Amino acid sequence: MKTRHDATHALQSIGTSTLRSALAMNLLWIGALKFEDYEVENIHPLVSSSPLFAPVLKKLGEKKTARIVGMTEIALASLIAARPLAPRLSVLGGLGAVGMFATTLSFLFTTPGAWQEGHGAPKLSMVGQFLVKDSVFLGASLLVTAESLRAARRR
Repeated sequence: MKTRHDATHALQSIGTSTLRSALAMNLLWIGALKFEDYEVENIHPLVSSSPLFAPVLKKLGEKKTARIVGMTEIALASLIAARPLAPRLSVLGGLGAVGMFATTLSFLFTTPGAWQEGHGAPKLSMVGQFLVKDSVFLGASLLVTAESLRAARRR
């Protein structure tokens, strides 16, 4: 007879696997898009106004910068997805994703037009709405990192 604890554990396991797969898929897909010209244009306002990325953009140019970001996202996706075979590598991927999403959330404060001007209380613009969703990705990265760490310690 299954207990509530068994059902809760099964649900948590399914949820974590789903979250890990979705996080890896999003990073892989979005990373691959960084090799498209339109995506290079799309990220320009974000990276050009960032104190962290503006010097890189100036030194390497838009396409190389976008491709480095894309390769990083693809690498992190691969590491996160490696959890069943290599949980320690998945921990590294998760930590990298935590850093990446913390960085992209900083764009809320550095990107012109992320907030609607003149509408009273702070209101997000379309750019701000695009960026704030990274808080969910940040939380997902933290959870899958913690789960990978637990799995790595069991081995």
